[in-house]
Amino acid sequence: MISINNIKWFSTALVLSGILLTNLNIYPINIFLHGAGVLGWTYAGFATKDKPILTNFGLQIPLFIIGYFKLFF
Repeated sequence: MISINNIKWFSTALVLSGILLTNLNIYPINIFLHGAGVLGWTYAGFATKDKPILTNFGLQIPLFIIGYFKLFF
């Protein structure tokens, strides 16, 4: 079983990698990495009932959906 702490660290690495790729203008992989990190952090917030984490990362999910929609349609 993967621990919540490992999910947080892996998600952090994904979010930071996505931010780096955004700064380097490497698109669209940046939104995939960052989006995966956001999903991981949202899961961690849900599992630990951490409302600030859920608010921050959960509200990013619709923003990434907009980015995916723009990319694919």
